[in-house]
Amino acid sequence: MGKTTFQSFKIQGNLTNIDLKILGKQTNTIYTLNGIMTDHSSDSPRVFERKAYTVLKEWKERSNGATAMLVEGARRVGKSTLVEEFARKEYHSYVLIDFSKENKDINALFDDLSDITRLLRRLQVLTGVEFKERDTAIIFDEVQRFPRARESIKALVNDGRYDYIETGSLISIRKNVKDIVIPSEEEKMKLHPLDFEEFLWACGNHSYRLLEQDLIDRKPLSGAVHHTMMLRYNEYLAVGGMPQAVKLFTEGRSYQEIDKIKRDILNLYLDDFRKIDPSGSLGMYFMSIPSELSRQSLRFRVKGKTIRREIKRISEMVDSQTVQQSMHVDDPKVGLPMTQEMEKFKMFLEDTGLFVTLCFYDREFSDNVIYTALVRGRLPANLGYVYENAVAQSLVAAGYKLFYHTFPKKDSKHRYEVDFLIPSGKKICPVEVKSSSTSSHASLDAFISKHKKEIHHSIMISPRNLKEENEILYIPIYMTGLIGRV
Repeated sequence: MGKTTFQSFKIQGNLTNIDLKILGKQTNTIYTLNGIMTDHSSDSPRVFERKAYTVLKEWKERSNGATAMLVEGARRVGKSTLVEEFARKEYHSYVLIDFSKENKDINALFDDLSDITRLLRRLQVLTGVEFKERDTAIIFDEVQRFPRARESIKALVNDGRYDYIETGSLISIRKNVKDIVIPSEEEKMKLHPLDFEEFLWACGNHSYRLLEQDLIDRKPLSGAVHHTMMLRYNEYLAVGGMPQAVKLFTEGRSYQEIDKIKRDILNLYLDDFRKIDPSGSLGMYFMSIPSELSRQSLRFRVKGKTIRREIKRISEMVDSQTVQQSMHVDDPKVGLPMTQEMEKFKMFLEDTGLFVTLCFYDREFSDNVIYTALVRGRLPANLGYVYENAVAQSLVAAGYKLFYHTFPKKDSKHRYEVDFLIPSGKKICPVEVKSSSTSSHASLDAFISKHKKEIHHSIMISPRNLKEENEILYIPIYMTGLIGRV
C-alpha cells in the first residue's frame, strides 16, 4: 500500500545547494537549504508504469530488510526514476544520494563503518529527514561512482533498521570493485527499456494481455484488431522504449525530435565506450551492429592472435547493457550453453528504437527510410534485421538468453540460419523471423526435418496474423512478449 505523506531528500553535489523535498498530498514544491524556493513540477521526469515496480514490491515484502536491491541497466533506461517513485510510494520517508555529483560531506560518512548508528544519525542531520525504522528507504544512486558506499551495504543491511536500494551500470561497477568486498547481502535486478506492453501502458492502452487467450487457443485475431496492433507496434519500433523518447511520443512530438533524443543517447554510449577503451574498438563494434545483422554471413566472428583481448572488449560492451549478445550453438539441444561458441555470435542493441537511429547515424533524419517504412506500415525485406533486433529485445525482456544456430545446406556453400532457439521444458522452440508476410521459411523447415524429436513448437514471427499450420505456429510480431504462453 502506498503512503499518503512522506519526506524525501535528494543529495546532489555541494552541500550548500542540496535539494530538500518535503512532499505531501497538495504540494510539489522543492525547498533548498540556502533558502531559495522553486517549483520544479514541470521539470520532473514522466513516471511510466513499469513491470520492474512489481519486482521491487516483491523484494520489499520478501526481504524485510535482509538484503539490499541493486537495480542495474544501461544509461538513460529509467533506473533512478523507477526507484525514487517506488520509495516515494512505498515508504514513510526516503533519502536519495546521487554519487554522480560529488559531495565530500556525504562521502566522508563512509570512511568509518565501525559505528553504523552514528553514520545514520549524521545522515539524518544532513538531510533533515525523519528516519522511521523499517519504513525508510535509503537510495544510493549511481553507486558505481563511489565503491565504498556499495561496500558499506553489508554493515547497513546487517543493522536492519532501513531498506537500501542501489542503482548503477554494470560497465562502471565492474571496473570499480577491485579494491572492495562485494556485499553478499545484495539482490540484483536488470531494468530494460520499456517493452511493447509498457509502451502501450504509456499511451493509455492496457488491453495487451487480452491477446493472451487468443495465443493459447491459436485463434486468429480479427482483421481490425490485427491491423491496429501492427500500427501500434510499428510506432513502438520507430520510437523504442527509452523513457525520454517515449515521453516525447506521448506528448505528440515529431519523429525528428524523437530521433534527436535517441542520437543524444547514442552519443552518450559512444563517449562511455571511449572512456573504457581509448583504442576505439568498442565504439567500432557498436557502430557496426546494423551492418553485421544485415549481412547473411557468420555475423561477428572473433579469431586470430587477439581473440582473448577482443572477447574481453565485447564482454565489457555487453556488461554495459547497451547491447545484447546472441551466442551461436553448435548442437541445438536443450543444454544450449553447453555448445555455445564464444568466438561466434550476433549482437543486438538493447533498444530497437536506438537501433533504428543507429542504422542511419551518419545521415540526416530525412534520409532515414526506416521511419518512412514503419509509418507506412511495411518494412521491405532488406530491412528485416530491424524485426530481428526487436524480437531479440522482446525475448530478453521476457527473461530469455539469446542463442541461434546455423548449419550447412546440402550441396551448397551457403548455410541455413535459425534466428533464435528458446528452451521449453526438455525440448526447444526454433524461431524464424520475417519482416514480410511471405510464407517461405526454408531454414525452419530444414531444422524441423533434422531435429524433429527435440522440438516443442516451431515458431514463425512476422507481420502475419496468428495461426497454426503444418506444425508451425505463426505469431504476429507484436505477440513476441507473450511467447512464454506458447
